[in-house]
Amino acid sequence: MVRDEDLDNLIKNLPFLIRQNINQHPSKQKLIEIVIDLGRRPEARFTTGPEYLSQKVISWQDINHFTKRISKFSNDNRAGIERTLHRISCIRNRQFLINGLTCRIGRAIFGTISSVRDLLESQQSILLLGKPGVGKTTIIREIARVLSDEMEKRVVIVDTSNEIAGDSDIPHSAIGRARRMQVATTDLQHQIMIEAVENHMPQVIVIDEIGTELEALAARTIAEKGVQLVGTTHGNCLENLIKNPPLSDLIGGIQSVTLSDDEAKRRGTQKSIIERKAYPAFQIAIEINTENSWTIHEDIKSSIDLLLRKSFTGTQVRELFLDKRTFIKYKKLQTDTFTLLKDSNNLKIQTINRSNNWFTRSQKSLFYFQNSKAKKCFIFIYSLPSNLISEILNKLKFQYVLTKELQKSSIIVGSKVSLNQNFKLKKLAQQSSIPVYSVNKENIYQIISLVKLFK
Repeated sequence: MVRDEDLDNLIKNLPFLIRQNINQHPSKQKLIEIVIDLGRRPEARFTTGPEYLSQKVISWQDINHFTKRISKFSNDNRAGIERTLHRISCIRNRQFLINGLTCRIGRAIFGTISSVRDLLESQQSILLLGKPGVGKTTIIREIARVLSDEMEKRVVIVDTSNEIAGDSDIPHSAIGRARRMQVATTDLQHQIMIEAVENHMPQVIVIDEIGTELEALAARTIAEKGVQLVGTTHGNCLENLIKNPPLSDLIGGIQSVTLSDDEAKRRGTQKSIIERKAYPAFQIAIEINTENSWTIHEDIKSSIDLLLRKSFTGTQVRELFLDKRTFIKYKKLQTDTFTLLKDSNNLKIQTINRSNNWFTRSQKSLFYFQNSKAKKCFIFIYSLPSNLISEILNKLKFQYVLTKELQKSSIIVGSKVSLNQNFKLKKLAQQSSIPVYSVNKENIYQIISLVKLFK
């Protein structure tokens, strides 16, 4: 990963004692933020921990020296330095005088989203979750660059506090060819979101820090207009959004439903339950645990439904290493989500679909495994990306051959929607006794689980 930072442009505006100590500090490149409070010693916060920068306490003159060299503070008490990504936030006293500053270091890190590039290519809306300071803005900035430069999409960034593209009328080069719309006040962000769609014909809208009910409603409106959304919000996991009423509309909203006696008995639950109210505005959720470890929900709708039923244990964790390798870990769903029955006598498999999130109901003979498990499997891919399937099979060390000839195939693997619409393919497979397996879109967990059945 390549880092692009204008740290010197921030340091040269600081008071002399702070500037000298930071320039000489061995962990300068690990700096996260600088805290300047009236009557206290200046403090630098590194990834390794906080340290004081001087024995001298901060005076009014020190604060004035710094604030005169940066842009003016807006109504959200944020400012910046022109053509940089740094963010300066102020604390005011009761007379609205600035008595504290937090200088957040802004960095453009190229290559940080390589582990989720396949999710961007799916053209589905993506929501990033994470606590403050985990790097959501850095990630969304790189997503905007990749979508605009490498995928050649029309990208518009709604930049509320000029944090994504920098504090200047000319946006920072880190966003690539993406266009940036500035927001005068934070109260107007939802209006600018709608205006971006109506006036500038984008294919992708990028929004940072969705935090109000109006912004969540605007995000749903944009999604219903067929525009891909990429947004961030505060929260460690999806459960935080469920418990946050203003933002729950991002994941479909929550409502209380009263069941009949018979239905409650059949489900084994109370009569009053909580269910998802509508389709989510986002289809994919990424929980940012650390800088290089992310939890992926490839289908928010299914994840929310399972969480509300208190039966969700399946997660996908992707870790990106320094050598650009991506390691994917999985945890299986609970046994009550699906039932798998094997008949060892004739090598038949039956899958019972209970959650509409697994393979379709089928009972086929795995004839190509009757002689030897080491024999190669000829796979016919239908309406799924062959490069994704190949990558998964190679990582699992599965012996296979991808074929385009239906008659030579051992099994057929395709998307559930496409297979249901292709009656001719299903009829040919039935005549040739070829097992057909369907998965929901590009769900990696389902594909891996299917391959493990044959190993």
